[in-house]
Amino acid sequence: MFSGKTRELISRAERAEIAGNSIKAFKPSIDDRYEEEKISSHVGRSLEAEVLEPEEDLAENFEDLKEDVVIIDEANFFPDELVEVCQNLAEGGKRVILAGTDQTFRGEPFPPLPKLCAIAEEVEKLNAVCVKCGGVATRNQRLVDGEPAEKDSPTILVGAEESYEARCRHCHELR
Repeated sequence: MFSGKTRELISRAERAEIAGNSIKAFKPSIDDRYEEEKISSHVGRSLEAEVLEPEEDLAENFEDLKEDVVIIDEANFFPDELVEVCQNLAEGGKRVILAGTDQTFRGEPFPPLPKLCAIAEEVEKLNAVCVKCGGVATRNQRLVDGEPAEKDSPTILVGAEESYEARCRHCHELR
């Protein structure tokens, strides 16, 4: 979080449009932090998007897709089925651009990102700045009343500054 993933995703969508490509963007319904039918960055940039229910059959949403470029934000909120969907899109000639968090607040791999990274032609990992020491933040520190969350807390909690901080490996804490 706070590394510019969504901002970069929106920039890549804009560049694809400038290049004459048609795009279609998607986001999971669970991401309700900002505007409902837009992918939105923490700094206020946004992109129109179709909202998908992660629990439903994802493949149906991508059948008969006419656009050249498929944009998917918060890939970490989708099930492993997203891997096959992206593979099929890419094999069908679509350019697929994803953004997502690769680690849970516990610092563990956040499915399906590890599998998506493995099949991708290109992976760019963006990192934030640790709010404690200023180092490279690779972790999301979940906070509850300003304190580190319990290790056994649910994996998914949608939030922003009120619930998370960017931290490096050494400043990241679990209770």
